[in-house]
Amino acid sequence: MKSLPFILALVIFFVTVSPSHALDPRLVPNNKVGIHILFPSELSEAARLVNSSGGDWGYITIPMQAGDKDLEKWQKFMHQAKEHHIIPIIRLATEGDYFNTKVWRKPTASDVLDFANFLNSLDWPTKNRYVIVFNEVNRGDEWGGSPNPAEYADILQYAAIVFKNKNQDFFVISSGLDNAAPTKSGQYINQYDFLRFMHQAQPTVFDNLDGLGSHSYPNPGFAQPPTNIGKMSIVSFRYEKELVEQLSGKALPVFITETGWTRDAVPEKIIPGYYKEAFSSAWNDSAVIAVTPFLLRAGGGPFHGFSFVWDNGTSEIYEVVEKLSKIKGEPVLAPPATADSTPSAKVLGTKNFSKERYDLQSETMHIPQSFKTLTKWLLKI
Repeated sequence: MKSLPFILALVIFFVTVSPSHALDPRLVPNNKVGIHILFPSELSEAARLVNSSGGDWGYITIPMQAGDKDLEKWQKFMHQAKEHHIIPIIRLATEGDYFNTKVWRKPTASDVLDFANFLNSLDWPTKNRYVIVFNEVNRGDEWGGSPNPAEYADILQYAAIVFKNKNQDFFVISSGLDNAAPTKSGQYINQYDFLRFMHQAQPTVFDNLDGLGSHSYPNPGFAQPPTNIGKMSIVSFRYEKELVEQLSGKALPVFITETGWTRDAVPEKIIPGYYKEAFSSAWNDSAVIAVTPFLLRAGGGPFHGFSFVWDNGTSEIYEVVEKLSKIKGEPVLAPPATADSTPSAKVLGTKNFSKERYDLQSETMHIPQSFKTLTKWLLKI
């Protein structure tokens, strides 16, 4: 495959991207309370939490892996999100590397094209279509084994262009970064250095973004009280936002898509009070659009200590967040689907938009035919 910087340069040369963006969620009443889930089947349980106590149209963050583009599954999820008044935030993901299952495969340009094509085929509940471009990319195990800010800047800029050309309603959000990662050659890069290196590699990388992703965990150790306001704390989003604004001149709204305390480090009886204080102070910031703590239901896996729901029922943490006074969100809704716009496997040909089946000639991006042919050759699809 040809290098992404080369492809990106050609895209920018041939494509004129409209300066318009998705709607600014800061301009409407917004219920920022949300939760992170792992599976679509958890949506109704999540809705009961985030839309309780006067709330409506809360948020959920959910990952979508490159090999999980099942049209029926994800359209059902979108229909349920509309029914339950949930605003979905889709986090793009690859999968474990074939040769090294301890790391996630590094995404490619064709991954981005496939995601854009698939996600644009779905009917979303709201006009804004929130998409996070991958996860904690300042960690080597999240980026093929070694973090590379220049490569991520290329992918992020390319994603902004491709998604926006598919549909201006896509709201493109940068990856949340590991806010406790040290700079350790080949393994981690401190998040603030990572953002600077991204900007050095692609000076316009933040210009086409709609939102800034943040993992404002209470670090070190997922254990610090909400009164801690350092650069690794639950307000690390402020330092990230200020840095991006210094670099680009753009004040991006913030999406805290992971945060939370673990019972492995903090007594369970203390954590509910920490959440109550955090939502009323640190996260009660007009720049913060959504806070989706990690995690609704972890089961018995490695994230068990973060779970809001136990196998035998809800926790005190769940109950405290459920009782928090919330806002009735009023997002701009997507227009009703028509018969012609409703996606179907028959029309699209396949439920799996793998690169082997993706036909770039049928792309609806507003680009010249000559460029489509050239891109198809570059990506060998």
